[in-house]
Amino acid sequence: MMSDTIQPGGAVDPRLLEILVCPVTKGPLRYDREKAELISDRAGLAYPIRDGIPIMLPDEARKLAV
Repeated sequence: MMSDTIQPGGAVDPRLLEILVCPVTKGPLRYDREKAELISDRAGLAYPIRDGIPIMLPDEARKLAV
């Protein structure tokens, strides 16, 4: 049985993206579909999306180049 928040192909449900915020800054996130990441410009972090599930742990995030 598939969850309502995961779309076929591993894409994240847009409704979920609307409510997610950066766990560090509590600010908005940008969705980078090509890299499968949620970007926090304020924190300078990119949170990975694995199998359609955003991994919202700062330790798992990639630091963005300044």
